[in-house]
Amino acid sequence: MSMIRPENSSPASTSSEDFSSSSYSDNEKIESAPGRKVSDAPLRTPPLDVSEKGQAAHFTSQPIQGPDGTTLDILEGIPPLAEAPAQASGSAFGKACLRIVGIGKKNAAHAGNAIATQPSVFDTPQRDHYTPKSWYEGYAAFDPLFRWTWKEESKVTRMIDFKIFLWVTIMFLALDIDRYNLTNATADNFLKDLNLTQADYNLGNTLFRVGFLVAELPSQLVSKRLGPDVWLPTQMIVFSVIAGSQFWLSGRASFLATRFLISFFQGGFIPDVILYLSYYYTKSELAIRLSFFWVSNYLANLITSFLAVGILQMRGIGGYSGWQFMFLLEAILTLLVGVASFFLLPASASQTKAWFRPKGYFTDDQVKIIVNKVLRDDPTKSSMHNRQALPVKTIFRCMGDYQMYPLYLIGILFGIGGYPVQQYFQLSMKQLGFTTLQSNLLSIPNIVWSIINIVGITVISEVVNSRALVCMAEDLWMLPNYIALLAIPNPGAWTYFAISTVLLSFPYVHAIQVSWTSRNAGSVENRTVSASLYNISVQLSAIIGANLYQASDKPRYKHANSAIVAIICFNLVVLYPATRWYYKSRNANREAVWGSMTSEQKSEYLETTGDKGNKRLDFRFAY
Repeated sequence: MSMIRPENSSPASTSSEDFSSSSYSDNEKIESAPGRKVSDAPLRTPPLDVSEKGQAAHFTSQPIQGPDGTTLDILEGIPPLAEAPAQASGSAFGKACLRIVGIGKKNAAHAGNAIATQPSVFDTPQRDHYTPKSWYEGYAAFDPLFRWTWKEESKVTRMIDFKIFLWVTIMFLALDIDRYNLTNATADNFLKDLNLTQADYNLGNTLFRVGFLVAELPSQLVSKRLGPDVWLPTQMIVFSVIAGSQFWLSGRASFLATRFLISFFQGGFIPDVILYLSYYYTKSELAIRLSFFWVSNYLANLITSFLAVGILQMRGIGGYSGWQFMFLLEAILTLLVGVASFFLLPASASQTKAWFRPKGYFTDDQVKIIVNKVLRDDPTKSSMHNRQALPVKTIFRCMGDYQMYPLYLIGILFGIGGYPVQQYFQLSMKQLGFTTLQSNLLSIPNIVWSIINIVGITVISEVVNSRALVCMAEDLWMLPNYIALLAIPNPGAWTYFAISTVLLSFPYVHAIQVSWTSRNAGSVENRTVSASLYNISVQLSAIIGANLYQASDKPRYKHANSAIVAIICFNLVVLYPATRWYYKSRNANREAVWGSMTSEQKSEYLETTGDKGNKRLDFRFAY
């Protein structure tokens, strides 16, 4: 296939509906972009294998269904597009897992020099309404006629995984080490050393969640203005210093103060990371990677448990407790990761060059693949640049987006059952007669099992391709275990260990729901705010869960466990099914209107509508 390069074109000026005689390149636009260096090698359209079927199928004006169900009226004469759709949510990893157990075959259309470029709104008569503005950081690499192969796309995706996602996951791992090591400290007489009661411990955990809750949205707004590549490392350095100061805890006041301050400066980290990763990945690619992202959450628990086994044995050295050394040493580790992050996180796919990284992470061609792939999947990602602050009016508009409220309610209620038993696991083991060493080692089985279940839920999501139904799995897993805690009279030490281990091994669906929220936001500004509001909902859930087990309800906690069973049943019978029905019905209503409109009517709507983000007729919700 010959390269397509017209003499004088830009994305905004390609107004003709017949591109068959065009040959397009944005070399001139790239070279003239402010602050961009001329590439040693010219940008190009890669060599592509196109079958007769593909050639015929995509030189057509017949409407086709987009991945989200939207009808796309593909223009005549555009360069060929992919014969096979991009892999569904769960993507390559889920399909690979299925092939291991003998389900499904590798699709030959997703390999080699076959075209990988997916149909999008940029191939329709309405393309001009979606074209990025010149201030978008990836504008210089945007090219609606650029085509790439599955082989090239796979290579670029692996590079992103290794150079961007891996380090972001290490950052999250370091954050979680400082966030979850308190439970390990309780196995080393932490409460007794500081003269803390169970009520003080609950209050400390509550303040920890309140710190997150208070800081989520402000942190997102700061990150949107400074850029995640600046704000995330800054956060890590600040909270690691505070975490290290726990070495000098002296009582109730200092314990409560550090709990709040650590979480306050960790607040917003997760939504910031999700927004940052959305610059590099499509919606389905992000979903599977967030699952691995939360695997690091369990790895942090696993690492802290192993570290605690050794570090807590330092009790008595210099007259200090083992938990003091644990807080200090693990904070130093986080501090080092934070400093390194200033040098390892680029601002975006098109801004990876720096004085210490003169060649950047990607070639110009690879930048074009990333930018065009992401925008073809979600054109709204170019609606703001990565250093653009949100106006107050926009913040309040996004906060009032009632179509996101079902997901916020899910965020409050879905995980309440996971907090009480997890929060008191090591303490309960110690009270049941196990030693400090044994209490920490006994937490390892449920962590390992949880990691396996996260992979399992990813495979299931590949089979059913549904978010609401898959996300019910966590509550379905917890329900029989809480019933067992209520029904079994006076469970012994090993019986309680067995039940709590199975309970805490639940398939964690938070990653799926985070991706679900991001996908349904419909715009960068709404994604920024909704990610924070969803995470605030999760922190509210944690505050409720942290206070369910009260001393007056000991030792069986029957009232608390009964309330948890009631909440789980509500989620399974009402909340998840109703959310699925709501989004599905909204999509059906919109498609009935959008599908009946002519091309001219669609263009007129996009030109004149005041609807934004997920309120537009061409937007479809995930469910």
